[in-house]
Amino acid sequence: MIASALRAEGVEMLSCYPTTPMIDAATRAGIRPVVCRQERVGVGIADGYSRVTAGDGFGVFAMQFGPGAENAFPGIASAFSDGIPMLLLPLGNSLDRAQMRPLFDAAAAYAPVTTFYEAIRRPQDTGEVMRRAVNALRNGVPGPVMVEIPADVATMTVPDGAATYEPVIRARSMADPASVERVAAALGAARRPLIVAGRGVLAAGAAGELVGLAEELGLPVVTTLGGKSAIAETHPLSVGVASVVASDPVVDVLGDADLVLALGASLTRHFLTARLPASASIAQLTRDARDLNKTRHIAHPLVGDAALVLRQLRRAARDAGIDGPARAAAVAERIAKARRSWDRRWEPKLRSDEVPITPYRVLYEFMAATDPDATVVTHDSGSPRDQIVPFYRSGGPNTYLGWGKSHALGAGLGLIMGAKLAAPDRFCVAFVGDAAFGMTGLDIETAQRAGVAIALVVLNNATMAIEIPNMLESHERHRARDIGGDYAGIARALGVEALRVREPGELRPAFEQAQQVTATGRCIVIEVITSAETDFANRRVLSE
Repeated sequence: MIASALRAEGVEMLSCYPTTPMIDAATRAGIRPVVCRQERVGVGIADGYSRVTAGDGFGVFAMQFGPGAENAFPGIASAFSDGIPMLLLPLGNSLDRAQMRPLFDAAAAYAPVTTFYEAIRRPQDTGEVMRRAVNALRNGVPGPVMVEIPADVATMTVPDGAATYEPVIRARSMADPASVERVAAALGAARRPLIVAGRGVLAAGAAGELVGLAEELGLPVVTTLGGKSAIAETHPLSVGVASVVASDPVVDVLGDADLVLALGASLTRHFLTARLPASASIAQLTRDARDLNKTRHIAHPLVGDAALVLRQLRRAARDAGIDGPARAAAVAERIAKARRSWDRRWEPKLRSDEVPITPYRVLYEFMAATDPDATVVTHDSGSPRDQIVPFYRSGGPNTYLGWGKSHALGAGLGLIMGAKLAAPDRFCVAFVGDAAFGMTGLDIETAQRAGVAIALVVLNNATMAIEIPNMLESHERHRARDIGGDYAGIARALGVEALRVREPGELRPAFEQAQQVTATGRCIVIEVITSAETDFANRRVLSE
C-alpha cells in the first residue's frame, strides 16, 4: 500500500538500508532500490534528489527500527536545517513495545528535525497517513517528513476497502496585492536596491522569474549559500554568494545597499548567512510566515509561492513605470569592474604552480575543463566549501548544491549521488576533504554498484587545516590535527577507477578523463595532494 502510494506520486527511486520490507515492496511496485552502506548517506541521497527535482519530485529513504533510525539522524538534521522536503520511512518497534524504555523512540527523537511525523497504527489507516504525509511534503513548511511503520503492522493486510490512494495536488498562493505594490514602489524609490536570493527560489522553480525581475528592474543579485545557482553566476547582474566567505564584488555591492529584497530566504542568523546592512530597509518573500521579523524588522513582508509572487512583483513594477534597463547597465558595469579587480588579486593563487597544489588551482583547472550548465557541483563542509563557494561560477538552476546550517562532514557524497539520480545527463562532482572522506567515503562503492556515475574530488592535505588556529597545543604535543591515507588506493580497492594527482599540470587532463569515465556509467575518484591552504576570501567579513 505504501509502495503503491509512492508510485502514484511519481517516485521512481528508494534510497534504503535493510532490514525493512519496504525494499521488496517498492521493487514490486516498480521503484528502484539504491542500497547504501550507511544510513546518513542514504538520507543524503534522498536529500540531493529532492534538491535537484525542486518541487516536482521528492526523495525517499527507508530504514530499520532502532540502529537504522538512530544512524540516520545527522542526514535528517542537515536536511531540516536547509528546508529539504523528503520522505523518511523507518520501521518502528512493534506496537506491544513501541513506548517501552529504553527502546529508541523515533517520534520523540525526530520531532525537532521533521516538519511532520506520524505512525501507522492500523493497516486500514495507511492511505490516510500517506496522504497527510505527502501533503506535508508538497504543501507544508519545507522539510523532512517521517512516517513510522511499526514492524508488526508493516506486514499486516490492508482491507480491500481501504486500499485506495489518490495523488496529492500541490497548492500555491500569491501574496497580498497591496503589499506587492508597496514593494514595487520601494524598489523604484531606492537608490541602491539589491536582491538576496535564497534556496526558496530554487525550491519553487522560480529562477526564471528571478532573472526576469533582476533584468527588468536592473537589480544586482546576491545569493545565500543555499541559493547558489538561483541565477547563473555568469549573468552580468549576478554578484555571487554572501556567506562566511564572499568575493570582493559581494562585499562591495551588499555593503551599501539601501533596500534588500530577500526572496525565498529565511534570513536565519547563522555564521553561514550574511549580515545585511544595518541601515537598509528589508522586504522579504517567504513561504513560511515564521521567517518574518525573525532576526530583523521586515518593512515589507510578503508570504506566498516565490514563482507566483515574483510574477506579481514584475507586473507591479511595470505598472509603476520603473526604468530598469538604464539602471541595469550601470549595475552590470559596477559588478564587472569589481570582479576584474577581484580576479587580478586572486590570480596568483588560482594559477599557482606550487607543489603541493593549492586548492584554488584545482578549482581553476576544473572550471577550465567543464561546462557549468552541464555540471552539478557540491562541496563538503569546512575548507572545501570556503575555498570553492566564492570562486566557482555555477550555471543555471540546481547546478550547485549549497548547504547547510547543520554541516556534518561527509554529507557531500550522498548529496551528489542523489543529484546524479535526478539529473543523469549531467556531470556530477563533489569536492570533499580528507576528513570528510573518512566519514562517508566507503559509500563511493554504493555509487559504483548502483551505476550512479559520479566524480569525487578528494582534496588531501593530510591535516585539518581549518583547525590550525584552534588546536595549537594539542597539535604541537600530539600531532592531533594530522590525518592521512591513500584515498585513491581505497577507491581502487572498492572497484572504483581512481587517479592521484600531485602536479598542477595533471589537473585538467584528470577532469577531462573524469567526464569521459562518468559518461560510460562508472565512478571515479580524483585524489589531489594539496597544500594546507588557510587563505580564504573575506572570511567572516559578512557573516552573522
